[in-house]
Amino acid sequence: MLLLQRSWITASGKSPSEEARRGAWFLGALAFVAIVVPILNQAVPPTSPFHLSSFALTLIGKYMCYAMLAMAVDLIWGYCGILSLGHAAFFSLGGYAMGMYLMRQIGTRGVYGDPVLPDFMVFLNWKSLPWFWYGSNHFAFAVAMMFIVPALLAGVFGWFAFRSRVTGVYFSIITQALSYALMLAFFRNDMGFGGNNGFTDFKEILGFDLHSDRTKVVLLVITVAALAASYLVCRAIVESRAGRVLRAIRDAESRTRFLGYPVESFKLWVFVFSAIVAGIAGALFVPQVGVINPGEFAPINSIEVVIWVAVGGRGTLFGAALGAVLVNYAKTYLTGAFPEVWLYALGALFVLVTLFLPRGIVGLIQAREKSK
Repeated sequence: MLLLQRSWITASGKSPSEEARRGAWFLGALAFVAIVVPILNQAVPPTSPFHLSSFALTLIGKYMCYAMLAMAVDLIWGYCGILSLGHAAFFSLGGYAMGMYLMRQIGTRGVYGDPVLPDFMVFLNWKSLPWFWYGSNHFAFAVAMMFIVPALLAGVFGWFAFRSRVTGVYFSIITQALSYALMLAFFRNDMGFGGNNGFTDFKEILGFDLHSDRTKVVLLVITVAALAASYLVCRAIVESRAGRVLRAIRDAESRTRFLGYPVESFKLWVFVFSAIVAGIAGALFVPQVGVINPGEFAPINSIEVVIWVAVGGRGTLFGAALGAVLVNYAKTYLTGAFPEVWLYALGALFVLVTLFLPRGIVGLIQAREKSK
């Protein structure tokens, strides 16, 4: 039981009170974004230097979705020791679930004007809507699918993997293989998901124009609220008794199993929950960015998520979100100013963080506070 008692301290070495204080700052920052960003876009005139453009709204919304994805990975990696290199698969599946609904909303406004079949199906001479598209014209169905599909895949995959006691680098490899296999499958035109072009040219969501700044503002606020809710639920999990068991599994899996805890069951449910959070992030990502294609499944995307978590601070939740925002902001800047440098910068960043900041930015801030 001493092992579980020690697990009250988080992976970053902070006490629960410190975690709560930093969490309050994080939630306050999210509230600031949810209030100030709409004002800067809607109330400030376009001629003002403080006006936020439609492009900036899309970027901020994308960063918030990535922050949710990073938090999902941090929950299993930072607190349970499960390093997944395939979470882009769950993110993409959630995005495709929402993308199917958005494609059905185009209707007769598409290039071919078919009221039922999306344009790519008409182009490929599909005669009828595939069975797995039934119900996709209803928003409630899309919302259900963005929960069910990632959860189902994670449940089946995790049950076989954890039951076979696949751990460590072996688990990371098979999750990466899963993501790569899905990418290859979705690239096929006969899969019925748009092939290499995926879904795009969305028009509206629930009757609201997706190209309108007001719609983008609402989607951004919903995304920020979803990020805040995800953080609160994840924090409730890690601060619960189950969270202590998860950290015990991370630190000493064999000893935890010897104490009588069903290690495989704990791993499975937290893995499934993490996949659901990633799926929700993907579903919010698609209407804001306006496209979803098989490239989102690429293993490199999952590896980048791990880098975000490492940069921000593994085992902190809000640190993972911070890392996602900072790294993607740097990516946006460097790919515009020095496009040939970005990949080298990303690799160098991961090496430097591993060598000199093993606890990420949050760990550095904590160390400086203790030294005062």
